[in-house]
Amino acid sequence: MKNVTIFTDGACKGNPGPGGWGAILRIGDTEKELSGSDRATTNNRMELTGAIRGLAALKEPCEVELFTDSRYVIDGITKWIFGWQKSGWVNAAKKPVANAELWRALLDAAKPHKIKWTWVRGHSGHVENERVDKLASDAANAVR
Repeated sequence: MKNVTIFTDGACKGNPGPGGWGAILRIGDTEKELSGSDRATTNNRMELTGAIRGLAALKEPCEVELFTDSRYVIDGITKWIFGWQKSGWVNAAKKPVANAELWRALLDAAKPHKIKWTWVRGHSGHVENERVDKLASDAANAVR
């Protein structure tokens, strides 16, 4: 099984507003940058999309360490999602889970892989996090 490192981020110019996502995939010395945008979205949706698109770019099952500065993504995928699935995608307030279709897409994208989810502090000088932040921000600015 290949070892892959993925760095992801999302950005939104206004929340909601134009948004972008970015991902860097690293296998050994090889890197690939991905990014995209949406004209009307939220920061959380872009954070989720970065992780989904990064994982979806993998062509075979891999051992992955995925880095994100989003507590929403980390806590959602490692803690909250189990309760949401059991409760039929209703949250603790008995309301539909926000972005449920993206959470389902993230589960699907993650399924073939063994993933270690790692949180990094945003805007703290972490080189790859700064790079994916720029990819996401540039993509958001491109649709403004």
